[in-house]
Amino acid sequence: MSLDRLAPALFVLLWSTGWVVAKYAALHSEPFTFLSIRYGLSAFAFLALCLVMRAQWPKSRATWLRAIYSGFFLHGFYLAGLWWAIANGVPAGISGIIAALQPLLTAMAAPFLVGERLQQTQKLGLGLGFVGIAIAISPKLFDPAAADLSHAALPLAINLIAMGSVTYGTLYQKKHLQSGDLRSIATLQYVGALILTLPLSLIFEHQHFDASAQAYGALIWSVFGLSMGGVGLLLYLIRRGQVSRAASLIYLMPPAVALEAFIAFGEPLTLPLILGTVVVVTGVYLTNRRIGQQAQASA
Repeated sequence: MSLDRLAPALFVLLWSTGWVVAKYAALHSEPFTFLSIRYGLSAFAFLALCLVMRAQWPKSRATWLRAIYSGFFLHGFYLAGLWWAIANGVPAGISGIIAALQPLLTAMAAPFLVGERLQQTQKLGLGLGFVGIAIAISPKLFDPAAADLSHAALPLAINLIAMGSVTYGTLYQKKHLQSGDLRSIATLQYVGALILTLPLSLIFEHQHFDASAQAYGALIWSVFGLSMGGVGLLLYLIRRGQVSRAASLIYLMPPAVALEAFIAFGEPLTLPLILGTVVVVTGVYLTNRRIGQQAQASA
């Protein structure tokens, strides 16, 4: 099998573990502190990879700055905002719906920023994906803990900004960083993310990291499984296909996380979750179907 066929499934598998890792990490470290350590180590890991494999570095200062700038949004603002919002009162179900907005935001913005046009079946697929997510997490919406969100107005706003940030970062990556070595670009993007999260950690936190085996385990997987594996595949998907197609894979994350939580923590698989998963998979298929057929026809 070619990487083009394996990449989407591998991306979903790797990226979905981030939610499980975050659950462990939150018990052992403050969010901005953990992310700063993660981004610093990720930058060094990618730098080492670049040196060993003699990766090509951008030849112009503008490309260097664009890579660093994209890292602000693709990694820095996105995870910093998301982790902070959840830690400050946004229920997981509501955060899941906000996360599901990303493919719709991407699809709506792509025609204006990168000139992509979606067919009706792809638009239907994106809409079905959002409906599927709503069905899957509907039990959490009726949880008493989610009944009063007035105290979480600021965290909700930050969560929304985080989704807008990763959407903008994805489109910026597609428009301005379509050429060049992905390994060196990823290195610079993590430098950009670190430039954001490190000051946040120093200003708002006490740099708590308890150095337990669980904390180090979460950190190691965050760096090598998520930052190098998951993000590397995401950048590859953005470059190889439509940006809205890559974003549609985000729809598969909550169902994948639910299955992982069932295996790891014994959390129940509810009927709405199963039904929602079916709708989500249908939506992702429709979003990707036309592109796949077009690629085969042109081969």
